[in-house]
Amino acid sequence: MTDTTGGATAAAPSTVLLIGAAGPGSDLWLAFERLGAEVSSADPAGGAEAITARIATERPSLVVAESADVPAEVLITAAETDGVEVFPTPRSARLSVDREGLRKLAADELGLPTVPFWFAGSAAELDAVAEHAGFPLLVSPVVGDTAEGRSILTRREDVPAAWQRATAGTGRVIAETVVEIDDEVTLLTARSIGPAGPAVAFCEPIGHRRTADGPLETWQPHQMSPAALDAARSIAARIVNSLGGRGVFGVDLLVRGDEVYFSHVRPRPEEVGLLTLRSQRLSQFELHARAILGVALDTIMISPAAAEVLDARPAGPRGEAFAVPESDVRVLDGTTLAVATAPDVVRARDRAHRVSAALRAP
Repeated sequence: MTDTTGGATAAAPSTVLLIGAAGPGSDLWLAFERLGAEVSSADPAGGAEAITARIATERPSLVVAESADVPAEVLITAAETDGVEVFPTPRSARLSVDREGLRKLAADELGLPTVPFWFAGSAAELDAVAEHAGFPLLVSPVVGDTAEGRSILTRREDVPAAWQRATAGTGRVIAETVVEIDDEVTLLTARSIGPAGPAVAFCEPIGHRRTADGPLETWQPHQMSPAALDAARSIAARIVNSLGGRGVFGVDLLVRGDEVYFSHVRPRPEEVGLLTLRSQRLSQFELHARAILGVALDTIMISPAAAEVLDARPAGPRGEAFAVPESDVRVLDGTTLAVATAPDVVRARDRAHRVSAALRAP
């Protein structure tokens, strides 16, 4: 299926400052350059003052934060500079790392379906939530690395440990009812501004899972019922349009039969979408650049694909990995992507796993 969105007719902006880009080898950097933009980069580790000074000196047309580590004050200052557009918008960037603000926007303001949730600002409040909500409960930090601080409560005696794990003694947590789901899905959604106004285009759903000690596994397309797919697209469009701006958003969803629950959203390309480098005519990086620059885009998928994302450079024999049919290996900013295509998702997942296994072999 193809979604096509017309962009603005103006020429592409001449200068783009990428904050968090690894350098000229970055896929997003190259995507902007291929569209005629002049690209430079800034390291968020340099601090807010250094980045703000770069913006004031170079006066780029666009400031694009490729990393979630970019300080919010940098984006706010850039957005207040005349003639400079900032992506993601400071509001989108802030909410993407603030689970409390994002969940309140989704559930309370937009009325999106979510699993039941509560917030707690102390171990005592979390204990009260557990007594009210019952078990099991998924407890996660409101801000920061959700995966590192996540735990499942099965009894009240575990509350102090769960609180400490999620907050290291400070901050707030979100507690969610654990519901039985079939799948975790990400819907890459490109928001652009065309002649008729804002428009969104959807990539085919991406299924994913991460085992305790294994790599992140992804595949596209993930099969969903027509009702579930319609619900997923409706949820994605509503949250993305509320956040505003232009570019690719990764909307995370929980699926149970025809029911779909909103989980999270990130306003930039992400690990889950790396397999689009092989599965789609335009990868997530090219879609992001095109949507920001106002260039026409489409989300056509050219082949079913699957990938496994490893957290390190290859340790095993890469030659054996490349021997797998329709496979590829890419090293991207400290991670390694084992990706493969096939006539169907089942075979694509098998091929990607064989590539990954060869890379992880001693």
